[in-house]
Amino acid sequence: VERLIAHYRGTIPTDAPVLRDRSDVAAYAAYRMPATFEAVRAALAGLADAAPGWAPGSHVDVGGGTGAAVWAADAVWGGGTGSSRTGEGAPRTTAVLDWAEPALALGRELAASGAPALRAAAWRRERIGAALKLPESDLVTVSYVLNELTAPDRTALVDEAARAARAVVIVEPGTPDGYLRIIEARDRLIAAGLRIAAPCPHSGACPIEAGTDWCHFAARVSRSSLHRQIKGGSLAYEDEKFGYVAAVRFEARPVRARVTRKPQIRKGQVLLDLCTEGDGLTRGTVTKRHGPLYRAARDTAWGDAWPPHDDGDSAAAGA
Repeated sequence: VERLIAHYRGTIPTDAPVLRDRSDVAAYAAYRMPATFEAVRAALAGLADAAPGWAPGSHVDVGGGTGAAVWAADAVWGGGTGSSRTGEGAPRTTAVLDWAEPALALGRELAASGAPALRAAAWRRERIGAALKLPESDLVTVSYVLNELTAPDRTALVDEAARAARAVVIVEPGTPDGYLRIIEARDRLIAAGLRIAAPCPHSGACPIEAGTDWCHFAARVSRSSLHRQIKGGSLAYEDEKFGYVAAVRFEARPVRARVTRKPQIRKGQVLLDLCTEGDGLTRGTVTKRHGPLYRAARDTAWGDAWPPHDDGDSAAAGA
């Protein structure tokens, strides 16, 4: 675990699998898989909220390792009976691609205890790089992978995902560098003809000035006793910071505004930092005079849509 932590906090791309053997993979599954699962589930939920009538009939996870993203897709869409390339209502087909055979082996073992879509998943060894060719699919996920690639391999992978998929979801650590990789991928997806479904309320330029801030969110991760022991923590939970982009080739309805910071609750008012389509980054102040909207604001969390229900209220109520 200590060696893996040193790698994942590093900045040097590698041309060999990080997970070399069974002990590496077991350490990764205990140390990182719960947080990866929660981050990807949150990102996929953002896509599902923007396209409530759609579910992937086929899913390819690139660099999927032990399978956190395919478990996340099952948590969001279940068996997947949406608009598949192979026909409406067909069970979801799933493929996990990774260059570490030990990770694929453990992922296959874990999936044997899951839902039918997981048990039927294909686990294929592939080198993740510029030469990778993806099968056409409804959904391609790429989570916590871009940091391990050289710049040419990153751009080639994003372009290939955009070519092959109807929806692409990319997740990276919630760091300044992770944000820059997400923005680079976002720009390439838009250039390839996809539209942004989440988390952004638009497909225009990101309003954050590079180097001044970064867009990221947090997912709450429940810790098992093993997880606490391995990470040397005492709390029963941790918050995984992540950034993501979801882009699609079909109709989707992005949120009108997204809460980009933890809301500040003060006496009689709630302050919301928002990213909006028309006004960029702005702060909304919701007071008691807003009635039900004020009560909703008190229950709103970092990363949520605002307003929580698209009922015609101003996205930046009281701003």
